[in-house]
Amino acid sequence: MAEQRLERILLPDEAPLPNPYAEADRAQAVADLLADNTFDPAGLPHGPYALHLEVRDGRLVLDIRDAAEAPLRIIALALGPFRRLIKDYHMVVASHEQAVTEGGSEARIQAIDMGRRGLHNEGAELLVERLSGRISVDFETARRLFTLVCALHQRI
Repeated sequence: MAEQRLERILLPDEAPLPNPYAEADRAQAVADLLADNTFDPAGLPHGPYALHLEVRDGRLVLDIRDAAEAPLRIIALALGPFRRLIKDYHMVVASHEQAVTEGGSEARIQAIDMGRRGLHNEGAELLVERLSGRISVDFETARRLFTLVCALHQRI
């Protein structure tokens, strides 16, 4: 039986993210996602899958394709429920970057990082909830997808 997983993630080819830290975060999320994920779209043939992920018209668009890039299904999620989390996530990432570059205390950096992990978890839970019945993902896959949602949101 084929794996129910993503083997490829494609993001829009646009201008780079605002800073190298954000680019590194995005690249790490893609690498981690491709190394280990669970992605099981309901009612589709077995994977692996390619996912074209973008933000279009205020919606998160998940364009699911088979390994040969044949379109299978497009799912669009309203970004409204994610906006507060995305905004908070960007603020925490900026605070973390500032603390690191300015030589902040280890305790401060760890506290900011804990806040970031909490937002990741909350974003992952919301993503799992919003995809329920359409795509089954494990928690770590949802966390990494949430990172990509935040990266895509920075581009608009």
